Amino acid sequence: MKLTTLSLALCTTAMATAAVAEDLRMSWWGGDSRHAATQAALEVCGAKYGHTISPEFTGWGGHFEKLTTQIAGGTEADLMQVNWPWLSFYSADGTGLADLNNHADTIDLSNWDAAQVEAGSMNGALNGLPISTTGRLFVFNTTTYAAAGLDLPQTWDDLIAAGPVFAEKLGEGYYPFEAGGLDAALLMTLYGTQATGKALIDPDTNEIAWTQDDLVNAINFYQTLVDNNVIESWRDRAADGNVPLHENPEWSNGQIAGTYQWDSTYFKISDPLADGQEVEYVDLLTQDGQRTTGIYRKASMVFSISANSEKQEAAAEVLNCLLNEPEGVAAMGTARGIPASATAREQLLSADAIQDVQIEAQAKVINAEGPAIHPMMEFPSVRSAMVDNLEMFAYGEIDAETAAEEMIFAIQEALEDIK
Repeated sequence: MKLTTLSLALCTTAMATAAVAEDLRMSWWGGDSRHAATQAALEVCGAKYGHTISPEFTGWGGHFEKLTTQIAGGTEADLMQVNWPWLSFYSADGTGLADLNNHADTIDLSNWDAAQVEAGSMNGALNGLPISTTGRLFVFNTTTYAAAGLDLPQTWDDLIAAGPVFAEKLGEGYYPFEAGGLDAALLMTLYGTQATGKALIDPDTNEIAWTQDDLVNAINFYQTLVDNNVIESWRDRAADGNVPLHENPEWSNGQIAGTYQWDSTYFKISDPLADGQEVEYVDLLTQDGQRTTGIYRKASMVFSISANSEKQEAAAEVLNCLLNEPEGVAAMGTARGIPASATAREQLLSADAIQDVQIEAQAKVINAEGPAIHPMMEFPSVRSAMVDNLEMFAYGEIDAETAAEEMIFAIQEALEDIK
């Protein structure tokens, strides 16, 4: 049987496609909506390039430990979702994960600006492409503030003044804000960053940039919020069960009227609100003499390729499809926040797939000023040092000076591990 020119061409194309088709693995953490969106995106991207991608997904809890074990044993997936701070743990010298610069012919890196590329780079190697950028903002319940006869705060002094007004006009159990656990520690950090103009940990030197007095000032500010009925005391919050904000009925019904949260959590904290309750993101509160607005901004997470993978080019094709190409972008949507990729963001905006409140909050995060965040601020050892000692201070077991001293000592110990 003779082959025509067309049939020969088709046969050749089919053989070429089969030759480059790969069986890949991709791992990530998230909730049901992210799982569904990612699997849909992997299907369309795999079909586009002839690859089969096996999904490996979990919840947040335990994912760091699982991924750490896999990377240590060389059994990690070809393509991975990695928490941004983990780059410094997995690839301090830039060799622990693949350098995506080596796949620039496949991945359109022009969709990320220099700062975003730098955020995903270790020792000059691009070990992770930021999927989205997130930051902490203030969110206030406009319904409750109106009931108290108050405008939304613009300064810390406004917020402090609101505490007694809430107690007088709305009654016991009403607070203009909330802060407990990690949220309290990060709020304390924001106040200190504004006052000093410095991040608590300098990302360039790996040293604590604040003096002990700076930290004492920030700790005492937390107590000012408690003393003025701005936030519920740590003890009372614990007595209520320390439930997450989105599960707290006092948030849902408007008794708690403010919080400091990631811009990407809008629907998580707004969906539980009772009928008639409305919330709004606002710019960061300010203080007299501040040296920076102090935005806590970071890459929410990155996509990385395994340095051990023998299928890096195929993984790069899938990565580019997920982040830059119409099929992958449409399927992924905003399951991981507003995309950092300029092309993806433009596509979703044109399709009205990003809501106005998300756009407005993201703009506040991007436009705000603040020093770079050290990755160790996201590590359990540093967070534990801050939260545990702030809790002991809140319970009256230690004074502010002791709490600051203990925080500094524990953070310095944690930093020794990366020097």
